[in-house]
Amino acid sequence: MQEIRCPKCGEVFQVDETGYDQIAQQVRDKEFERELERRKKELDAKHQQELEVIRLQEEKEHTASMTQKDAEISEKGRRIAELQAKLDASETAKKLAVAEAVEKKNEELSQKVTEIADLRGELKNRETESRLSEKSLQEQYEEKLRLKDEQIEYYKDFKARQSTKMIGESLEQHCLTQFNAIRMTAFPNAYFEKDNDARTGSKGDFIYRECGEDGTEFISIMFEMKNEADMTTTKHRNEDFFKELDKDRKEKNCEYAILVSLLEIDNELYNNGIVDVSYKYPKMYVIRPQFFIPMITLLRNAAKNSLQYRQELQIVRNQQVDIRNFEENMNAFKEGFARNYRLASEKFSTAIDEIDKTIDHLQKTKAALLSSENNLRLANNKADELSIKKLTKNAPSVKAMFDGLKQEGEI
Repeated sequence: MQEIRCPKCGEVFQVDETGYDQIAQQVRDKEFERELERRKKELDAKHQQELEVIRLQEEKEHTASMTQKDAEISEKGRRIAELQAKLDASETAKKLAVAEAVEKKNEELSQKVTEIADLRGELKNRETESRLSEKSLQEQYEEKLRLKDEQIEYYKDFKARQSTKMIGESLEQHCLTQFNAIRMTAFPNAYFEKDNDARTGSKGDFIYRECGEDGTEFISIMFEMKNEADMTTTKHRNEDFFKELDKDRKEKNCEYAILVSLLEIDNELYNNGIVDVSYKYPKMYVIRPQFFIPMITLLRNAAKNSLQYRQELQIVRNQQVDIRNFEENMNAFKEGFARNYRLASEKFSTAIDEIDKTIDHLQKTKAALLSSENNLRLANNKADELSIKKLTKNAPSVKAMFDGLKQEGEI
């Protein structure tokens, strides 16, 4: 049984289990509905309040947004007006700039037209000058050609009037005269003389040497002069003399070899004046006589520029020679000392051997002397022990003779 109190009157009464469950169920259903209804109303009221708040907030935000948009539209309108004003001003400035540019270009164009006219005038003047210069150069070339032809004719006529021996000697004399004419002004310290040393079986024509202030030779040249008459049956070539000239250069210890030649007078290569033939023989050149002095000057100046390096090289060579001489002296001293030491050692050994032999000989002599002394002592003892009695022992006749002499008073 279950007891239930009335909520209104407060009376307590008892009910069975089934009745209690039914009453509890009814109470729960009604309370639940009432609570549900109450909560539903509360939720509806709360929802309405929230909707009102949201509506008010949206209206407020919409009003603010509209206000901001109106301000933005107003600002954009103002900026558009400013930009339009600037655009109008820019168009005006552009029109002014274009007008100024057109005016400036017109001025420049006018100036260019003037310059072009001046340049055309200058070009015409230069063309005139060029034609005059070309004519002058042509005249100079023709004059040089005429002088060269005259020179060739002179040499041909000169050779025709001389013997073969005189032709060679005349070229040598010509070069010597040219050199002596400027020797004291251009080459005051130079040696330039005939090569008269034929000990090796051949010789050149001239040798040129020059030294610096310290005596260091910085250039040396072996010269050979060759010429022949036009009527000569056998024509020589310059190459025919290269080998012999190179041999003379090496034997006379010269740095350069130069063939001054009038051979092959129609050869275009040699008529250029200076031909380098080092591809066949080292430091060898073939020149025409008119380039004799210029060639010496060229090689001399080039060598003089390297004089300092030659001097430094000579110092190094001298140092090497000093070192080599020192080494040779040292080696000679070592060899001499070793030889003297060997000889002294041999003689010392010989002396020691001789001393040993002498000592051995003296030892033998000493032994012999000691033996002689002993023999002398024995002999002396025997002499001391000698008497007539002993001598006459076993010799009756001698004893009788000594007895007779004794009696006569002689003994």
